Amino acid sequence: MDYPSVHRDIIEACKKGNRQSQFELYRLYSKAMFNICLRMVKNDLDAEDLLQNSFIDVFTKLHSFRYQSSIGAWIKRIVINNCINFLKKRRLQIDEWDDKIPERLERESNDHQEVALSVEKVNRALLELPDGYRVVFSLYLMEGYDHKEIAQILGVSEATSKSQYSRAKAKLRQLLSTS
Repeated sequence: MDYPSVHRDIIEACKKGNRQSQFELYRLYSKAMFNICLRMVKNDLDAEDLLQNSFIDVFTKLHSFRYQSSIGAWIKRIVINNCINFLKKRRLQIDEWDDKIPERLERESNDHQEVALSVEKVNRALLELPDGYRVVFSLYLMEGYDHKEIAQILGVSEATSKSQYSRAKAKLRQLLSTS
């Protein structure tokens, strides 16, 4: 399947201002994009606002879409950038790299326990993570960015991205084992 060309007719109609096509593009991608927003900002109302603002950006910038990636990946990038900008405005807290972290993480990673997990339980635990942990964890594990990309997006070092991810995993493990 030629993913960059998926929904080409809808996209071209959207570029011409066709409202029905815009609604169809929104219908196709809004649920997945809302889930990204919710994971990143952990508030339904903020996630809804970000989703709406992101789709406004999508429709106003659609003329620049060149089919070099799938439309879903292009929309996702806009959504993630809007979420990150929102969190930065709220002073996203990211702890800088600490030399003692590797030894703590090694100890923590050896304490594996089997835990019965449900999607709902994991989602609740994710929402309890501090913003910095949750954002890096979501970008790395769920959205597929590598630590170099995350570092560039958030304006931190690659080591900080890695430490935030490791801390998020440890905190998640703790939250899931106590719930």
